[in-house]
Amino acid sequence: MTWTSTMSSGYSSLEEDSEEYFFTARTSFFKKPQGKLTDRKDVEKSRLRTHFSREEIQNKIQLYNTASQDHLKMTLHSSGLYTGFIKVQLELRRPITVRGGGGAAGPGDSSVNTLHVSSTNTVRQVIEALLNKFTVADNPAKFALYKRCKREEQVYICKLSEDEQPLFLRLLAGPNTDTLSFVLREQQTGEVMWDAFSIPELHNFLRILDKEEQDQLRVITHRYDTYKQKLEEALKAVGPG
Repeated sequence: MTWTSTMSSGYSSLEEDSEEYFFTARTSFFKKPQGKLTDRKDVEKSRLRTHFSREEIQNKIQLYNTASQDHLKMTLHSSGLYTGFIKVQLELRRPITVRGGGGAAGPGDSSVNTLHVSSTNTVRQVIEALLNKFTVADNPAKFALYKRCKREEQVYICKLSEDEQPLFLRLLAGPNTDTLSFVLREQQTGEVMWDAFSIPELHNFLRILDKEEQDQLRVITHRYDTYKQKLEEALKAVGPG
């Protein structure tokens, strides 16, 4: 497998040595589809299976493309491999380091990116492609891909394993991003590989935590000072005794 990066027209690509299929990333706005929600029972039933025949995949792709409300269709190739699009929302809360002298990007960045992937691309490859597209120098091990599902007005989010295939999950769920969407986040605190961070990055985290602590302290102090002032004013209004 080889990795190439093309800066023309803002695309990144990941090519298979044995196949002429590619992996591209581009920034877009999150357009809410109007398609019908996939039935929960059908999703749960399909989740029990990880392999389908070519005919089953073809039928699912046809249903998917029929339900899709935009141009982001899936394509089944003669080899049995299929390609399509997924959208990934970036929800980053910690600073990231950008190559090329760009410095560190601040936390709170949130954008939605459309990726053109194949059915063989894994979660790890999706993460690496996104980081490469944004020239992020941080170790990919610091990040994780999550799936967000909505069922019966409840929203659930869970971490995907690195070897799962996002396009397969997209195919099973259908095109509606309310049913299933993908989110790139930092690893949870208990899962962070701290040895993947450099000393300056760790010091930067400490500075951010110190600032957040001071901000919270000021908020709490102001709240109690205000409460104390109102209490004293109430006591004066009542008068002595």
